[in-house]
Amino acid sequence: MLSCDICGETVTSEPDMKAHLLIVHMENEVICPFCKLSGVNYDEMCFHIETAHFEQNELERSFARINTIQIRTSDNRKDNTLQCRVEVSSSVHSACASNHPKISAQSLPEDSALKHKAFYSENLTESRKFLTSKEKECDLSKIKGSIYETTYSPPECPFCGRTEDCSQDMENHVKTKHANLLDTPSEDHDQPLYDCPMCGLICTNYQILQEHVDLHLEESSFGQGIDRVQCSGDLELAHQLQQEEDRKRRSEESRQEMGEFQKLQRQYGLDNSGGYKQQQLRNMEIEVNRGRMHPSEFHRRKADMMESLAVGIDDGKTKTSGIIEALYRYYQNAATDVRRVWLSTGVDHFHSSFGDKGWGCGYRNFQMLLSSLLQNDAYDDCLKGMSIPCIPKIQSMIEDAWKEGFDPQGASQLNNRLQGTKAWIGACEVYTLLTSLRVKCHIVDFHKSTGPLGTHPRLFEWILNYYSSEREGSPKAVCTSKPPIYLQHQGHSRTVVGIEERKNRTLCLLIFDPGCPSREMQKLLKQDMEASHLKQLRKFVGNLKHKQYQIVAVEGVLSSEEKVREFNTNLLIG
Repeated sequence: MLSCDICGETVTSEPDMKAHLLIVHMENEVICPFCKLSGVNYDEMCFHIETAHFEQNELERSFARINTIQIRTSDNRKDNTLQCRVEVSSSVHSACASNHPKISAQSLPEDSALKHKAFYSENLTESRKFLTSKEKECDLSKIKGSIYETTYSPPECPFCGRTEDCSQDMENHVKTKHANLLDTPSEDHDQPLYDCPMCGLICTNYQILQEHVDLHLEESSFGQGIDRVQCSGDLELAHQLQQEEDRKRRSEESRQEMGEFQKLQRQYGLDNSGGYKQQQLRNMEIEVNRGRMHPSEFHRRKADMMESLAVGIDDGKTKTSGIIEALYRYYQNAATDVRRVWLSTGVDHFHSSFGDKGWGCGYRNFQMLLSSLLQNDAYDDCLKGMSIPCIPKIQSMIEDAWKEGFDPQGASQLNNRLQGTKAWIGACEVYTLLTSLRVKCHIVDFHKSTGPLGTHPRLFEWILNYYSSEREGSPKAVCTSKPPIYLQHQGHSRTVVGIEERKNRTLCLLIFDPGCPSREMQKLLKQDMEASHLKQLRKFVGNLKHKQYQIVAVEGVLSSEEKVREFNTNLLIG
């Protein structure tokens, strides 16, 4: 149902409303509902009401709102008000329709229809609330008195229940007696307001506020649940990432440790890449491929090596003999800057070959020491019938000493195996081998420097005391009965064959190095030896700056009882 904004007439459809507006309010004379102004068109009348009766129009709207509230709260008043509104509007419509035939919606001009449709849509709510004043201002002379008298009931005050004869009197009553209630903003002044503590929304009802806050709490709980799930997922992911990082770190550390271990294995000849024989053949093949060795020479050396390995005796191809005697002659006739010199007994120099280059220094120094012992009659009893063994034979001899029970700790470190490897040996293995041969010796450890700049002056003093018991009254050059000294330091070993005391009271060691080739050592055998040739032998205090040094010094021959005692001592140490 549609209601006319001007007169309150109700119709069933929008085309009927357009026809009503055209017939009743546009073609018919338009009269102001407040001051009875007429003779103007519809738009001018609207402008007149908005400008001349603005305050009264607002009161009418408030009054209409109050009527609407009254209608919703009182069933009896609703029936009376609706009956009055409908019947009066029907009477006005019937009276007006008797003078003006009904026009269809199609006959209404398009611009007029649009104009009144806009007016209708903008003022629908307010115009409905003018019902009482429009009923009063309608020309009731056109309505039959019988209909009016039968259907109309006097208006009743919605505040106090008082009735008046007409709507105008009721309006005046409401304006004067209940003016404070017509102020729309004051409608809610006495009503308590509730602020939402979470978002600040104002609610007029506590129950609504409670429901509103519950929604906040549900959203917060849901959000916290999501946060907990997200947090749990983040923690799990972080834990997985940490585990992956730890796994990679452990894998990298393990890889590095394995690499270092393999490097040490290669360095100390424990990488299972073969021993003396395999390296000798491989290096000779390289020399042949590079054109530095004739194939016939390769086969001749191979045959000599196989024969040497078969008998276990060194082939002597790297040996240089007679150097100690040549040095003695030189110091007697030259070396004016030397005050005294002490030399060991005769020693043959052995240098590294194709088969042991890079790892055989310990074996070569043992050959030098053994060569000196074999030239000393004092050791004939324990070394009777021996020759200088080849390196594989020395390895076998050390393994035999381990089997006897010597140096079990050292044997364990080398996996109880030397043959077929390029394993390094040091002072402990040399001591073990000499002791198993009943050669009395001991190890002296110089584990830290005793001089400035990392030097070891006490090492030099110890060697001087070893070779010389009486410093004064001795000739300039002395060939002692003392064997050479095995000297070990990190990564290398050498043989000490004597010591010089310079005129400035400094000491200088004379050292055979297995890394020095035979062609250089043979220069010392010349009759016209020069001081420059001794440069490769001389080592001053400032030349030995390794962190730690060990020496193996031979002192004589062990009896059978002493050998057993040394064996038991090794067992206790192991």
